[in-house]
Amino acid sequence: MTSDSSVDAPPTDPEQHVSAPLTVAVAQPACLHLDVAANATAHAAAVTEARARLVVFPELSLTGYDLTAPAISPDDARLGPIVSACRATGATALAGAPVRDADGREHIATLAVTGEGARVVYRKMWLHGEEFDRFSPGEKPEVLVVDGVRLGLAICYDAAVPDHAADTTALGIDAYVASTLYGAGPESAARRDGHMSERAAAHGVWVVLSTSAGACGTYPQTSGGSGIWAPDGAVVVQAGPEPGAIVSASLGGS
Repeated sequence: MTSDSSVDAPPTDPEQHVSAPLTVAVAQPACLHLDVAANATAHAAAVTEARARLVVFPELSLTGYDLTAPAISPDDARLGPIVSACRATGATALAGAPVRDADGREHIATLAVTGEGARVVYRKMWLHGEEFDRFSPGEKPEVLVVDGVRLGLAICYDAAVPDHAADTTALGIDAYVASTLYGAGPESAARRDGHMSERAAAHGVWVVLSTSAGACGTYPQTSGGSGIWAPDGAVVVQAGPEPGAIVSASLGGS
């Protein structure tokens, strides 16, 4: 297991982005506050249930949204159930965690977990509010390639900033994949759906959203509503507000 991350160069031919449709699931499991072992077990169960090639989880999904949560190393033994589930299903899971780099800086990050282990693949660039008190912003957009599909990664407030989507899609992506948390209530839900639809339509890419449901860390309630939007901005599939929901769709090939 490593904590290295790199950006893949844009392909020279945009028609070569997608080699085949990719089945993607978005999961919003119930989250136990700061209980990494229990949350990893819930992630593993979701991977097993989803039977998708890519399974996406919310921001800080392994700890809950608590800015005091201890950093998690990619080689943490508590991630073992997710590794095993990914090995059994052939999936890649994107899980959220606080991480500490070798230089001591800490980040809100996305871990890519496969049957081979876990690695840091993205560090949140657009921090918000009290996140600046502890965390450092990521330095650049990142692209993760799964089965030839180029996935641009985002964490929460990233997806609310049009420049982040623009800079990420400039790398040549097929889907913009966001792990987020939105507060409860109709205004937050409308903002959530507006952000995702706008990013898809503005750049002509799929948008994949996994967002927290139920209680999460220091939030007593969050929005749920994880989903997938087509390149024209139309919602393809969307979960309700309840914790534990999983929905999936196939991102069409080119």
